[in-house]
Amino acid sequence: MKTKRFMAVALTTALSAGALYGSVATADTLDNVLAVGQQKTTAAQASQKRIDKIADETSSLLQDFKVVNKEIDGLRVYNRQLDKQLANQLEVINELDESIANVTVIERQIQPLILRMLDGLEQFIELDAPFKLDERRANLEGVKNTMDRSDVSVAEKFRQVLELYNFESEYARKIDTYGDSLEVNGQDREVNVLQIGRIALLAQTTDAEISLAYDKTQKMWVEIDAGEYRRALMSGLKIAKKQATIDIMTMPIPAPEAAQ
Repeated sequence: MKTKRFMAVALTTALSAGALYGSVATADTLDNVLAVGQQKTTAAQASQKRIDKIADETSSLLQDFKVVNKEIDGLRVYNRQLDKQLANQLEVINELDESIANVTVIERQIQPLILRMLDGLEQFIELDAPFKLDERRANLEGVKNTMDRSDVSVAEKFRQVLELYNFESEYARKIDTYGDSLEVNGQDREVNVLQIGRIALLAQTTDAEISLAYDKTQKMWVEIDAGEYRRALMSGLKIAKKQATIDIMTMPIPAPEAAQ
C-alpha cells in the first residue's frame, strides 16, 4: 500500500517536474520566437528605410533625368540653329572670297583708269579758260601725289578723282569772282576776275579803268570797250559777290561754234 502511494507521489513529482520543465522550455522558445520576430521587425524596418532611401534616390535620379532630357532637347534645337547659322556664314564667306577675288581684278583695272582720268583732267585744265589756275592745279597735284601711296586704298583714290571732276563740273554752273594779277599793256595790274560758268571770263582793273575778256581763240586776255561793258562788268562783279540781285547783263560772249 505504501509502495503504491510512494510510486504515485513519485509519479506526481515527475509529472510536476516535467510540467515545470515544459513550461520553462516553452517560455524559452517563446522568448526566442519573440526575439526572432523582433529581429525580423528590425530587419524589416531597416530594409524599409533602405527601400525608402532607394526610392528617394530613384525619384531624384528620375527628376534629374527629366531635367537633363529637357536640356538635351534644348541643346538639339540650339545646335540645329547653330548649324543653320554656320551654313549661312559659310555662304557669306564664300561670297566674300568671291568678292575679294573680283576686287583684285577690279583694282588692276581701276588703277590705270584713274591715271588716265588724271591725265585727261590735267589736259582739260590747261586747255580750259585760265580761271583759278593755281587752285585747280594744286588740287590736281594733291590727288596725283596720293596715287603712289600704299596707305591709300584704290577706292579712296578713285573718290578723290571723282571729286576733282565734280569740282570742275561745278565751275560751269556758277558765277564767281576773285582777285588776280594780269599783265595789261606790259604792266602787272591787280584785277577783279568775273567768271560766268565757262561761257565768259572777264576782268576789270581795281580802278575800273580797263576791262578785259579772255579770248579762247587767241588764248589770251584782250581789252574790251570799257565804256560799253564797264558798268555791266561792275554789276556782274557785285552779283558774284552777292552784293546785288541777279539781273540781265550784257557781256562780250563769243558766238557758239558749230560742231564738227
